[in-house]
Amino acid sequence: MCPTKACPVVLRYADEIEILVFEHPLVGIQLVKGTIEPGESPGRAALRELAEESGLVATDKLQALGVWESGFNGQVWSFHLCEVVAPPSDSWVFRTGDDGGLDFRFFWHPLASEPSSD
Repeated sequence: MCPTKACPVVLRYADEIEILVFEHPLVGIQLVKGTIEPGESPGRAALRELAEESGLVATDKLQALGVWESGFNGQVWSFHLCEVVAPPSDSWVFRTGDDGGLDFRFFWHPLASEPSSD
């Protein structure tokens, strides 16, 4: 199973474990992810996607978490635990180049809880 998408996973350890998510203005709550480019490793793609979609820079210290066959358009996601260089805020908005420029609202969500808008 060859991965087609890379998904950087960023965790924060507060009162409980939280995962970094964002609200896409058109499709709702998501994890950062993106297409692995030709010749690019899934780990490198995860680091690139994290920077492009959130503005966060991660160290080269990655931990492969596994792959998931999504069942959507043949997508196979490769997950990598990433360690960011500077701890991010509780929430922020990052403007991406996607679709002519979109504002992604980032925040931390308790890992053990169902997805929600906050």
